[in-house]
Amino acid sequence: MKRTTIKNEEIEKFSKIAEEWWKPDGKFKPLHKFNPVRIKYIRDSISKKFGVNDINKPLKKLNILDIGCGGGLLSEPMSRLGAEVTGIDASDKNIKVAKARLLKTKLKINYFHSSPESFKTKKKFDVILNMEVVEHVNDIDLFISKTAKLLKNDGIMFIATINKTLKSYVMAIVGAEYILRWLPIGTHDWNQFVEPDKLINIGKKNSLYLNKIEGVKFNPLKNKFLLSNDKSVNYIAEFYKN
Repeated sequence: MKRTTIKNEEIEKFSKIAEEWWKPDGKFKPLHKFNPVRIKYIRDSISKKFGVNDINKPLKKLNILDIGCGGGLLSEPMSRLGAEVTGIDASDKNIKVAKARLLKTKLKINYFHSSPESFKTKKKFDVILNMEVVEHVNDIDLFISKTAKLLKNDGIMFIATINKTLKSYVMAIVGAEYILRWLPIGTHDWNQFVEPDKLINIGKKNSLYLNKIEGVKFNPLKNKFLLSNDKSVNYIAEFYKN
């Protein structure tokens, strides 16, 4: 049987709620809350790596691939910051939502219904975003392998995901899904969560070397996510390819 990164039940799950992508208080409320901290992290990291030629468009002329782009929550701000953005997603409904948004925003983003292993392109990207996606794929080793091949040498790959700890089960599943009802019940499977060491080791096999890793923690007093030293639940990692 041919290996695939697609986990059909995950695609179906997100396809059913695709119309919710751009509702701040809808099914993707946590991502809307998470977006500011991850946008700043990505922007600052890219600017430090490649330099800033245009203060208003700090990502100008950079080619960014947003994998598992959903409805475009991250693709759109990357485009507004000047990047040339391509977004791919294994859910056709997600891509339709993202494309429909372009009629309103007038942004120039290329969206494709595709998984990394079936994405047909000769282009290599300066930056690849694997944000909140690796915990939903069928084969993480294959996923990282295929996405690494799309990245230029000396490029950056960002991976944001959830650690596999008792705390993450309590916070990301019991808390976020059952108590706060931030997410539909069944959104996450604890068995799919990924320890940082495992992610780092998979990266090394694919010429991806960790530059830095930060925890991301929700601050209820400020009602927003902030970078933290605590990586026991959410974390975001930056890898360089060489």
